[in-house]
Amino acid sequence: MHHQLQEKISTRSLRVAVIGLGYVGLPLAITFAEAGFQVEGIDVDKQKVDQANRGESYIPDISSSTLQALIQKNRLHFSSDYAVLDEIDAISICVPTPLRKTRDPDISYIVSVTHEVQSHLHAGQLIVLESTTYPGTTNEVLLPVLQSTGLKVGVDFFLAFSPERIDPGNPDFGTQNTPKIVGGITQTCTELAHAFYEAAIKKVIPLSSARVAEMAKLLENTFRAVNIGLVNEIAIICDKLGINVWEVIEAAATKPFGFMPFFPGPGLGGHCIPVDPHYLSWKLKTLDYTARFIELAAEINSSMPHYVVDKIGQALNEQRRCFNGATILVLGVAYKRNVGDVRESPSLDIIQELIERKAVVLYNDEYVSSLQLLGRTLYSQTLSSGLLQAADCTVIVTDHSYYDIPWIIREARSIVDTRNSTQGYRDEKVLLL
Repeated sequence: MHHQLQEKISTRSLRVAVIGLGYVGLPLAITFAEAGFQVEGIDVDKQKVDQANRGESYIPDISSSTLQALIQKNRLHFSSDYAVLDEIDAISICVPTPLRKTRDPDISYIVSVTHEVQSHLHAGQLIVLESTTYPGTTNEVLLPVLQSTGLKVGVDFFLAFSPERIDPGNPDFGTQNTPKIVGGITQTCTELAHAFYEAAIKKVIPLSSARVAEMAKLLENTFRAVNIGLVNEIAIICDKLGINVWEVIEAAATKPFGFMPFFPGPGLGGHCIPVDPHYLSWKLKTLDYTARFIELAAEINSSMPHYVVDKIGQALNEQRRCFNGATILVLGVAYKRNVGDVRESPSLDIIQELIERKAVVLYNDEYVSSLQLLGRTLYSQTLSSGLLQAADCTVIVTDHSYYDIPWIIREARSIVDTRNSTQGYRDEKVLLL
């Protein structure tokens, strides 16, 4: 089986399935199709499948023309029917792994897909989990279910973990040129997963096990979460000391070694950094250990939206206004600049607290046309002089590149800048984070 799969990979006759067609899965499916493989994209969302089959991209980083070209070449097809796995040689699982309200891992999507794969598992298949999860998931959750078929891992079928490293909106690094790590259940599993990804991705690094690959992914994002937590606390400290934190960071960054600049902000957002460290923290709790750095960073980062609201209150006080009845304009609700993704966005927490304080909240974000929040629908407002002048306070939460900062400063009555966007332009009406 091992040699047969190697042969199929080298001749591009391997049939590939990507399960989960979101920000990770769709770009991965396209990368393999562009490398010459026949790819089946699978998702339970039939609307998403139908849209993809029409050649209409719903992912900003993927153009519809790219999608259409691969569909016309018969390299790419999409389905909601898991029965297509009967004809598939290699499966990449790219389903969500959110947190429950209790901050415990929710791997229900992984479990559900694993049982679907089990129903169609046959000798000679390679299965790779890409969804971020706690160390041990591939061994402890997927492996027992798949081996219950009577097929043996490393002999009849092959199982590995290779974490996604997607950065939505990044113009320089995509699926094809971002280095990829892989770790298998057995050495043969690792070799096959390495060969599989190497056929479509520029650089693939084999590791000793799936557990190492799972842990490496969590380290990547925990590293960022902890350092962001540190710099957010430094921002609070600098504020209390009357020091400009942005100038401090810029000064420290002149050192050519031993320092890596991180920047404060209104809180963490996206599908990785706010979520992934909790997977590691939860796993350690099952081993009677408290991951103190991780939990402290999470505490600081999750408090930043409230800190921003306090800053807005300070700006209102300078105008002898209170929250009740004040008009607050939020610029940017996506979790990062130039994308339309609002998952875990700190803007949502900021807006919710402002509404709870009885403020009138308006927002502008050309990437996010509407929001569902507190049982109501908010719509993005067209940015105009009238809108800026009508707001008691304008809050820059997401620094989209289309914002004309000098113009905003001229027109707005009061500004709270959480991203240092006003650097070089600011005046007395600007209040920094």
